[in-house]
Amino acid sequence: MKLIPPIYFITLLLISCQQAPTNQKRKVERAIYHWKTVFEPSSEEKALLDSIHINKIYLKFFDIAWDKSTKNQVLPIAKFYSKDSSYLTKSNVVVVPTVFITNESLVHSELTYMPTLASNIYSLVKQMVNINKLQNITEVQIDCDWTRTTSEKYFALLTAIQLADTTIVISSTIRLHQIKYASKAGVPPIKKGMLMCYNMANLTNLSTANSILDVATLQSYLSFLQQYPIPLDVALPLFEWGVLFNKGRYKGIIHTFNYTQLNTTIAQQQLNTYTLIHDTIIDNISFRKGDVIRHEYPSQLALMNASKIISNRLHKGNCTIALYHLDSLTLKKFKPNELENIYTSFY
Repeated sequence: MKLIPPIYFITLLLISCQQAPTNQKRKVERAIYHWKTVFEPSSEEKALLDSIHINKIYLKFFDIAWDKSTKNQVLPIAKFYSKDSSYLTKSNVVVVPTVFITNESLVHSELTYMPTLASNIYSLVKQMVNINKLQNITEVQIDCDWTRTTSEKYFALLTAIQLADTTIVISSTIRLHQIKYASKAGVPPIKKGMLMCYNMANLTNLSTANSILDVATLQSYLSFLQQYPIPLDVALPLFEWGVLFNKGRYKGIIHTFNYTQLNTTIAQQQLNTYTLIHDTIIDNISFRKGDVIRHEYPSQLALMNASKIISNRLHKGNCTIALYHLDSLTLKKFKPNELENIYTSFY
């Protein structure tokens, strides 16, 4: 590994995106996340990406998780497999290898292990890049919802990965609470971050209206955005899910469900919540009388309002706007022009 003087990392915190002249539009790079294990986009998905000029893919390569069932060690799991490498190797497609690290894996690891973990992560990323014949990799993103108690380990890990290859940019995802409480959460030693503008409210609270995207909640976090010392790209949600409660207690997430089945003979609807009238089984899921399903999703209006608010508070330099995520069931809920409008709202 090449050693870099400590002043290098101080400099990283002071670097900002190239500032665009105030009389010009911000240049926006359009991106999307792919978070499934198998990369096999349909012809419709590829046509949509081409039609609205999305040429950057944050491709989840694998997860790093704590495996307590075997030898109590940190292991890579859920490695992606490509069935369409020809698309990933197109000259106009930019791939950003992305690695998700569970906070639990940091909790159970020693600080002294971070250089080894960094070396293992970098080696596996490089191996998977070569296997899939990906070219011109200029960025690797690390995704982790670190906490106050794991920040030292996580930041050491990021530093060690950057040391492994100084020719690429190591970026990190940043949650909204890590912006608002930066003095407690810490600021990672990176050149740029990806602000994840979703999952912003308490999912397990029955009184929460929409934990995925709530514009009022978003605004309360963004008042701290302009003071953040690292330039940020932005990720916005397209996905939906159902949050299940039994007797007021959180029971889990329903990822795929047809809500048209919840007619008036099965459930009572109030706004985006459904209360089951009697015991029933739908899509092989057992529900009990009184169960509550909160159907959460980002409406087009909420996405546009959120985009405009973020754009006004975001740095004026060029940036990447990424949608989460590349999936037919998710994308079909939006018209191409609606997705187009999300990107153009940041110009």
